[in-house]
Amino acid sequence: MEKPKVLVVDDDRDIVEIIEVTLQDEFSVLKAYTGKDALSLIKKTPPDIIILDYILPDIDGPSICKILRQDIFTLYTPILMLTGKGEIENKVYGLESGADDYMVKPFSPSELLARVRMLIRRAHIQLDANPLTRLPGNVSITKELEKRMQNREKFAVLYLDIDNFKALNDYYGFERGNEAIKMLARILLEATQKHESKHSFIGHIGGDDFVIITLPEKAEIIAQEVINQFDKISPQFFDEKDREKGYIETLDRTGKKREFKFLTLSIGITDNVNREFQHVAEISFRGTELKEYAKKFPHSKYVIDRRTSK
Repeated sequence: MEKPKVLVVDDDRDIVEIIEVTLQDEFSVLKAYTGKDALSLIKKTPPDIIILDYILPDIDGPSICKILRQDIFTLYTPILMLTGKGEIENKVYGLESGADDYMVKPFSPSELLARVRMLIRRAHIQLDANPLTRLPGNVSITKELEKRMQNREKFAVLYLDIDNFKALNDYYGFERGNEAIKMLARILLEATQKHESKHSFIGHIGGDDFVIITLPEKAEIIAQEVINQFDKISPQFFDEKDREKGYIETLDRTGKKREFKFLTLSIGITDNVNREFQHVAEISFRGTELKEYAKKFPHSKYVIDRRTSK
């Protein structure tokens, strides 16, 4: 079984060595001595948890936290902040910047190990994260919808998936498919951050299926933004020779050979503005139904439920 990955970010090499010795039996330890190196390493090899020094020679710990919390792939990665300063204001600032826990140097190695174990355990319990995108999975999506229903909030739900995804996966391999999924996840985050970040929730149902929960008045704006951005980058998932042709040729689900054009998006949107859902399954059924209708069109499309009466 592969060990969980811990990234240790500290410019004090002695501290890094102590942490490595403390954790290496249970964890695979990655090391960085500057903020810039840490951010670069995180993009290449996403860790399961980050141990981050408050003061670094280039970018301070809280600033790194803020950067990571703006990225879809590190939004939920546990961060343990380390510092030589014990002042309350530094602790508060570190936590408000996005750190999950805080320890003051010098620290007890056994306590550090216990904190790391606790943070990873808590992350697994609280978030059934998709391993590819690090987005909340089905359990978290259901809980979020139930919470909004219980609070009698008005919300819209966008159900999204990628058209022609299986053909791309079969033709180029799963790594190309994973690139498309990760790119869509990033587009979803950017669209919600641009138009409605405070009240929006992004979940990864699985495969190429995603969900966005947002305010009803923002649903179409976000859907159009996502489509615009995805359509711009869609051709890049084809090799140059196939981009020039505008299609790839592979087997469909029935085993027949046919042409598949660039990836497109299908989005179904439903809301509770003029209705009251009794169960999450009702929302999922209606959203999926609308998404399947959107798939009948040859281009990226969103279909919204225009129900006007209860």
